[in-house]
Amino acid sequence: MAEPRGQLPEEMLVFIFRYLPLRDRAAAARVCRAWAAAATCSAVWQDTNISCDCEREDMLPPHMSDCLDHVHNLRLEFEPSRKASRRTATGLLMALAGRTPGLRALHLECRGEKPLFDAGRDVLDAVHAVCGAARQLRHLDLRRLPFTLDDALVLQAASNCPELHSLFLDNGTLVGSVGPGSVLKLLEACPHLRALGLHLASLSRAALEVLAAPDRAPLVLLALRCACPEDARASPLPNEAWTHLRRRHPGLAVELELEPALPDESVTRVLQPAVPVAALRLNVSGDTVGPVRFAARHYATTLRALEVRAAASADLDAALEELAARCADLREVHCFCVVSPSVRDAFRAHCPRLRTYTLKLTREPHPWRPTLVE
Repeated sequence: MAEPRGQLPEEMLVFIFRYLPLRDRAAAARVCRAWAAAATCSAVWQDTNISCDCEREDMLPPHMSDCLDHVHNLRLEFEPSRKASRRTATGLLMALAGRTPGLRALHLECRGEKPLFDAGRDVLDAVHAVCGAARQLRHLDLRRLPFTLDDALVLQAASNCPELHSLFLDNGTLVGSVGPGSVLKLLEACPHLRALGLHLASLSRAALEVLAAPDRAPLVLLALRCACPEDARASPLPNEAWTHLRRRHPGLAVELELEPALPDESVTRVLQPAVPVAALRLNVSGDTVGPVRFAARHYATTLRALEVRAAASADLDAALEELAARCADLREVHCFCVVSPSVRDAFRAHCPRLRTYTLKLTREPHPWRPTLVE
């Protein structure tokens, strides 16, 4: 390889190559020795974003496979319905599983729709392999993975990833297969967890007690999704357990997402007064007015974001006005139904920290765009 004249400094080449897709990094490494050194520098690979829709299956030639050792934080996007994109993603994950001494964070993001009756066994096996090899893994985010997660994956993480700081399993599947027993083992094996995302059925009173133990790291985020039949049948988590957890972790923020699968009686069991709810997303099939009023009266000091999907009504308008008057620290509110002008005026008047809102006074074509507060 010839060395071109007027070569850019290696620091500048490294900065540029960090933003290139893998195939372009591989092409750059063939230009000259200086570019090859820069393209394979560890700083280029530490934070890597890969979109498998933009890559070929042979995107990483053998002479650059050693660069996978430098990947610390990986964000991987792919489309499960496209065979090439899917093979590229699973192939890369399996390659990482074979050499992942430095992997610290893995975020998987699926685009588009998954095929019907697709259990995603190939993808889940690849994630399972990564969890078995990456003992320094600290962050694992599977929220955008549209496949049913199971106990085997959670137990693999519990056995091999003791340094986990955050784990998000609250994905959009309509079947919950992660049992509270495996989550309890995970919590016992990973004392440094600071952020956790689960389906409601995966959480138990025993898990809340473990999280409240005096020797654990501070818990800052607990995201709970209630969207499948198992969540509707989950055992209630008593208010006193939440009180103890909140006392142990005063900075804890809970995000609650309630979907149509939850009947009214289940919603009542989930909304306990002592839960420090910071974000509440209501998309229930039954009563919405009651939960909004409950949030106004019990989450006034913690609520920062509210999303409501319901039919418009005068009762809902009145409940939203009450919430606006009580929850002065709201940062955002999004109502995907038409509201009265008095609702919009109430949030503007009583919520000085409001940054963005979706409060439409008339029907508009979708998607509805939020309004930014100057």
